[in-house]
Amino acid sequence: MANKFGEAALIAARLEVPAQVTAAQRWDTAVRQLYPDKPYMQKKSAPKSAFLGLCEAGVVKGVAVAEPGAENRNKEYAVKAVELLRAGTHKTIPALWTAVAEGDEAPHAAQLDVVMALWKNGLIVTA
Repeated sequence: MANKFGEAALIAARLEVPAQVTAAQRWDTAVRQLYPDKPYMQKKSAPKSAFLGLCEAGVVKGVAVAEPGAENRNKEYAVKAVELLRAGTHKTIPALWTAVAEGDEAPHAAQLDVVMALWKNGLIVTA
C-alpha cells in the first residue's frame, strides 16, 4: 500500500470520469476523499505538482495529457524519476531523490511517493 499521497495518485489515475475532467480536478477529488477534514493536506503542492507533471508528460495511463501549467521543479523531479525507473538504474525513493534533486537541498516532500505508487501499480507508460 502506498502512503496517502501515493494513494491519492492511484485514486486520481483510476477515477472513471468524463474526458473533460482535468488532471488537477482528478487530484483534488482524490485528496478531498483521503483528507476530508484536513484542508492543509489537500493543498500540499509538491505531490500535486508531481502528479500534474506526469500527466502533462502524458505518462499516466488512463489520464488524458494535461495542458502544460507553470514550470515547477516538482514536476521536473517526477518526470526525471520516471526516466530513471524506465532505465532501471534507480529503484528506491532515496536513490531516485538523490538523482533527481541533483544537489538541491530541498527535502523529499512526497513527490516520489506519487511516482512510485503509479509505477508499482502499472499506471505509468513504460515506453
